[in-house]
Amino acid sequence: MPYQRANRLSKLPPYIFATIEQLKAKKRKEGVDLITLGIGDPDLPTPNFILDKLCEEVRKPANHQYPTSMGEEDFRKAVTDFCKVRFGLNFHPDKNVMNVLGGKDGVANIGRAFVNPGDIVLCPTPGYPVYENGATKFSEGIPYLMPLMEENGFLPDLEAIPTDVLRQARVLFINYPNNPTGAIATQEFYKLASDFAEDYDFLIVSDNPYSEFTFDDYVAPSFLETNPNHLEINSLSKMFNMTGFRCGFAYGAEEAVTALKDVKSQVDSGCPMFVQRTAIAALKTYTSRQKPPEVAKIVKVYERRRNILVDGLNKMGWTTPKPKATFYVWTKCPEPDDMKFTKKLINVGVVVTPGIGFGEGGKGFVRIAVTQPEERIKEALERISKVIKK
Repeated sequence: MPYQRANRLSKLPPYIFATIEQLKAKKRKEGVDLITLGIGDPDLPTPNFILDKLCEEVRKPANHQYPTSMGEEDFRKAVTDFCKVRFGLNFHPDKNVMNVLGGKDGVANIGRAFVNPGDIVLCPTPGYPVYENGATKFSEGIPYLMPLMEENGFLPDLEAIPTDVLRQARVLFINYPNNPTGAIATQEFYKLASDFAEDYDFLIVSDNPYSEFTFDDYVAPSFLETNPNHLEINSLSKMFNMTGFRCGFAYGAEEAVTALKDVKSQVDSGCPMFVQRTAIAALKTYTSRQKPPEVAKIVKVYERRRNILVDGLNKMGWTTPKPKATFYVWTKCPEPDDMKFTKKLINVGVVVTPGIGFGEGGKGFVRIAVTQPEERIKEALERISKVIKK
């Protein structure tokens, strides 16, 4: 029977990654050893103390029941304490903090909470596709794409946005440290964004899952340190290698947190209680702005990998800067078409992500994730050099 799909699905762009998956499958059938540097999923294991805590909590019958949509009280208290020691933010666990099923869940559902049909949402390009699609188009909103240009440090030029657009904007998405570019935000930019939000009355949603993935002694701030009257989303996925646990948290203005809670109470029952109680043990390792030993150890591994990759690319003549944060390297292609170049690399067994996969603003770039052991990255560099020489 030819069921008719919802009109909103027709607004989604072509799924470029489907083509890449087909190419990968073809190469695997041909026996090609693929080195996958495209996926943004940590390859290191979750720390043992977290796994031990999970085993303890999952055996408790009380943790097998439905959780609350906002998150358990002790979890919210742990998030409140984390916000205080890490960012100096003073929040109330019952008003300003809630649980989300990973950052993606929080980002998508904030659109349902604040975006009406026809409203404008300010989205970065290149950017995490959920801003433009899951949060905006699925809420019948209209994305206004803000280019992230290399010459501007991959920060959006807010002053270039037309005044009539700003007046209609309901939400601005920012994401620093940034996926896919690895860029970091300046305090001047955060202050400017805060001023624009006050002048034009829109909500800023700071997507901050890479706050702990910083290198060279750089410590990433929270946007809410500049203005706490907005919303920030974070998760344990990256900082503790817990992507599969689907445990994140939103914090900030009571009005924004309550609206997000109202949406989620209608669509899910929250993160499992045994996961939330496991997350508490992880969050409690934070006692200051500095990374706790377990997180510092994880990040150090990725910092070494970043150095190997970037130094190797520069040595072969592929000029690439070292990012201060994230486990991504964002670099201009040696040739104009990033999709064609990506296919060439797949032919030699190296998988990267074409920049066009993150929107029009990503054309001509590729994103390389250092989510492989050092030896595999070195092998990938050898294979890439063959393509560059050709």
